[in-house]
Amino acid sequence: MDETLAAPSEKPAAITTGTASEEVQNMNKEDEPMPDTEQNDTSSDSDESDSDDEAQQNLQLQTLETELSTNPSNYDGHVQYIKLLRKAGDIEKLRRAREAMSELFPLSPTMWQEWTKDEASLNKGPDAFSAIKKLYERGVFDYLSVSLWCDYITFVLEFDPSIRELSPAGISIARDLFERALTAAGLHVAEGNKIWNTYREFEQAICLTIDETDIQAKERQIQRVRCIFHRQLSVPLVEMQSMLLAYKAWEVEQGNVHDSESNDLDGISSQVASAYKKALEMYNARVHLEEKIASQDISDTERLQLYMNYLKLEQSSATPSRVQVVYERAITELPISSDLWLDYTRYLDRTLKVGNIVSSVYSRATKNCPWIAELWVRYLLSLERGHASEKEIAAVFEKSLLCTFSTLDEYLDLFLTRVDGLRRRISSSGKIEDQLNNQMIRETFKHASDYLSPHLKNTEGLLRLYDYWAHLEIKLGKDLSAARGVFESLLKICGSMFEAWKSYIAMEIELGHINEARAIFKRCYSKRFPGTGSEDICHSWLRFEREFGMLEDFDHALQKVTPRLEELQLFRLQQESNSTEGREISLKRTPREKRKPGSDITDEKSAAKRQKEAAQNPKKVQGKDKVQLQNSSEPMKVEENHAKVNKTDNTTEKQSTSDKTRAYSDQCTAFMSNLNLQG
Repeated sequence: MDETLAAPSEKPAAITTGTASEEVQNMNKEDEPMPDTEQNDTSSDSDESDSDDEAQQNLQLQTLETELSTNPSNYDGHVQYIKLLRKAGDIEKLRRAREAMSELFPLSPTMWQEWTKDEASLNKGPDAFSAIKKLYERGVFDYLSVSLWCDYITFVLEFDPSIRELSPAGISIARDLFERALTAAGLHVAEGNKIWNTYREFEQAICLTIDETDIQAKERQIQRVRCIFHRQLSVPLVEMQSMLLAYKAWEVEQGNVHDSESNDLDGISSQVASAYKKALEMYNARVHLEEKIASQDISDTERLQLYMNYLKLEQSSATPSRVQVVYERAITELPISSDLWLDYTRYLDRTLKVGNIVSSVYSRATKNCPWIAELWVRYLLSLERGHASEKEIAAVFEKSLLCTFSTLDEYLDLFLTRVDGLRRRISSSGKIEDQLNNQMIRETFKHASDYLSPHLKNTEGLLRLYDYWAHLEIKLGKDLSAARGVFESLLKICGSMFEAWKSYIAMEIELGHINEARAIFKRCYSKRFPGTGSEDICHSWLRFEREFGMLEDFDHALQKVTPRLEELQLFRLQQESNSTEGREISLKRTPREKRKPGSDITDEKSAAKRQKEAAQNPKKVQGKDKVQLQNSSEPMKVEENHAKVNKTDNTTEKQSTSDKTRAYSDQCTAFMSNLNLQG
């Protein structure tokens, strides 16, 4: 006890106490989870989880890569693949994936914004600036997006050295970019004011940098700002009244207006006031459509109808630029609406007809709706109107053939449109180019024949293709042998088609080759054609000899076709006779013959079965059925007694009894007074 009390005053005891304290602390720690061990376990679990996620992500990437290699047209697959690569941080693969998708489809504004921001965060310097600027240019080409234009402008203002220095060249670059943005999106009622405001703020910033002593330069810049104000006030946009107040406040700073708080137009020139009133009226006429379109609670069908109503309103004002902006807004929200693209391109063909604008719209239309053959056909015609190069037209045509259309006639229309364009080129080209175009026409026809013949056998479409081919071989190529070869090839495919022979003969007659036409008649008059074709070819031969042949030729044709026509007439009569006999036999069938056999037996068995079931389960018989059962059982008992008395009756009487039994079993009532019980 003393030692225990004295222990604290001794050094060894102090050391011991310290050691004991550590042991106590360690003992207390043993009751709790060890921090280091827990952290290690958590870190290990986290590493395992990350490893599992990475493995799963790699598996998804491999699956998508395989799928896209076999089906590059899978839009959703491209989007998912890009998202996974962006999450994984694989920059090189991400770039290749984005480029691959961009070649096939227009990218959404959001995808372009992600792409440009990723590149801007990774790359710095002049080379990077040029590359990112090109990405923005591609992005604003695909769809109308005010936010993407604003990002583009902000990027250029921030990273273009000449603009940052406000050099004349840099200011000119910025102004050109602003004007392009206004042309594309400045008439956007809901968002166009963002570009206008940024443009005006840029010019106002320049105004602040001009030396006060340079009065002329200052005045020119003030007038430039005022011009932007006036232009903006003449456009129907949101927040027009706020814009008016901002303008008046700015004019107050310039000392031209005294009251900037009122919404009236006092102090503003009559021209500006008139333009503002007109713009405000236009905005009020459109605001209800803008509010409905901005709603997120409507279906795509309803949104499309709203845009169509909007387009009718804009077309009534006869301002093509405003109509085009609404179309661009609509296709941005509904990019795969084929009806919308068809309507848009028709409008451009009517109003603009030529120019890069039309061809660029067709390029985007065919990327968004590649399955619409009409878009490809009109795309080719648009390129031809715009005097595009043969290389460009050929590339579009070849790309169109890689698409899947709903009917073979659509492929035929594409081939014929391509041939039409080549034919028209010959009239305005030299002899050497004529030969090249003739060869290209022949190759196009050959390609069309190889592609369509297996599927369009004995059809009018294939006949039209070959007839056109033979016609051009004569008119352009001056090659009769080639034209005949075309028809001979057609007859190998459509030899049982009367119209094919008729067209061949018509070509020879048109060229004055009477003997050759007669030889074709001799080859085909005895062939069997569908419908009345067999008779028609015989009559055509006779008519041909009347018009072009000698008497001997007519007699020979008559000698050949007469037995053939008699044979065909006999065949027709036999067909009509067989058809008539079939109808008569059908009409002569009696109602009893039309009944199903064995129906009486079935009825008899059904009645007997009902009686048997009723006898076994009398409790189940109720109401009318019970009365019928009683009525039917009484005559059956009488019949049994009658059968005992007449045991010696002959077979005929037994048959009569059997017939009566059958009658009684039909739930009929028998009266005792009508029965003869004596032998």
